Amino acid sequence: MDKKENMRRAGILLPVSSLPSEYGIGTFGKAAYDWIDYLKASGQSLWQILPLGPTGYGDSPYQSFSTFAGNPYFIDLDILIGEGVIKKSECLALDWGGSERYVDYEKMFTSRFAILRKAYSRAVKKGLLEEKGFVSFCRKNKSWLDDYALYMAVKNHFEGKSYLLWDDDIRLREKKAVERYRNLLKDDVDFYRYLQYKFAEQWKALKKYANDNGILIIGDIPIYVAPDGADTWAEPELFQLDEKGYPTAVAGCPPDAFTADGQLWGNPLYDWDYHKKTGYRWWMRRLKACFDMADIVRIDHFRGFYSYWSVPYGDKNARGGKWIKGPGYPFFAEVKKQLGDRPVIAEDLGFLTSGVIRMVEKTGYPGMKVIQFGFDSTPESEHLPHNYTRNSVVYTGTHDNDTILHWSLACDKKTAKYAMRYAGVKKRRDLPEALIRLCHSSCSDTCIIPLQDYLELDNEARINTPSTLGDNWKWRCTYSDWSEKLSKRLYKLTKTYGREGSL
Repeated sequence: MDKKENMRRAGILLPVSSLPSEYGIGTFGKAAYDWIDYLKASGQSLWQILPLGPTGYGDSPYQSFSTFAGNPYFIDLDILIGEGVIKKSECLALDWGGSERYVDYEKMFTSRFAILRKAYSRAVKKGLLEEKGFVSFCRKNKSWLDDYALYMAVKNHFEGKSYLLWDDDIRLREKKAVERYRNLLKDDVDFYRYLQYKFAEQWKALKKYANDNGILIIGDIPIYVAPDGADTWAEPELFQLDEKGYPTAVAGCPPDAFTADGQLWGNPLYDWDYHKKTGYRWWMRRLKACFDMADIVRIDHFRGFYSYWSVPYGDKNARGGKWIKGPGYPFFAEVKKQLGDRPVIAEDLGFLTSGVIRMVEKTGYPGMKVIQFGFDSTPESEHLPHNYTRNSVVYTGTHDNDTILHWSLACDKKTAKYAMRYAGVKKRRDLPEALIRLCHSSCSDTCIIPLQDYLELDNEARINTPSTLGDNWKWRCTYSDWSEKLSKRLYKLTKTYGREGSL
């Protein structure tokens, strides 16, 4: 990913949640290690994942209860069984939803936390929370862990309600209220500390295995934090909130040809003037935590650092928003000054002005090219391979797009005709393989393809449809998808186009 290396690489986009597991969702367990082996055997050197934070409203990894914490769903139960804090029979007795292809988040919430609480109770009885590892972890991560654990404990106390609906004393973090709840809910607070300890322990081991086998992890950092999350509650001064703690404006996207009302995300917006006065201290902590978790970090909605769409709090849609100037390039200059020249991918999709483009170019970070976006306009489209630059990352699509098969079969006749002529095929059905080959053969240093596109699956395997709720973030693969035939195909592609991976 370092532009100075000019190393051609290939990888696969697959969320951790999409890995096989007999407990309803992918984890950091055996299947993740097997997946790394599969990537290595297939000539890949990159595994791109989605954000690893604890999911909140809508089960979206981009709406996490904390920007620093990890998702307890990813803690592998078989590893806990091996540690003697739960039993296999207890895991198998729970209802995980019954589908190997889709996550049932309602069942997941009920069953996963039930078994994790058993694990925690037995860990307490065994004295595991008094051991050096746990004590050291809590001390090292105190800057965010204490507030996150208390936030989750209080949230449970108020039956899952958003912190904006809590009693005013604790919602506004009055000192006596914080002390009272910390004492009242001590056991629950320790439970959430324990989960973060196990998450970090298991992820660290998995990442080491990946790196030892020549696989780099591409992580993902959402630009915004969730409207209902520990970050906003614990450090309100970082955000555009009124004196009562409510947002004055929230994030979104303006109306466009696809969405007449725009997109109302609802995330609290940053008080960038405050961040600048502190030397962007919170952001440096946040980014450092991401770089500790992943080898390369994709920064979501990169254009939001140049200017962001600000929607008045309470509006029903995003039409009434306006563009507000962000911190711009000086922010990234400060990142490089404080953290060094770290490997970053700039998610520079969407409405890009010349100023945004100049900012991305000045950072030196590779931007993203999505081949299915290239055929809706003219031969000058930046998303067509003949216009790519080496310092870029090419995708058939992202987690927010149609699978390449669905796009190929569903796009309008004019678009399909252009795509087939460009790719040199005569049938829509032949487009997926041809477009994947174009991605690999392009001059982009890095090529990332979602697993669903290699498998040529239709939109039943789509990860997310933006601005919708219900069937998102659910798709899972199975071991049968990881065929030897596909592995040989991937290896041949990477070798043919000079992307065969090694660190």
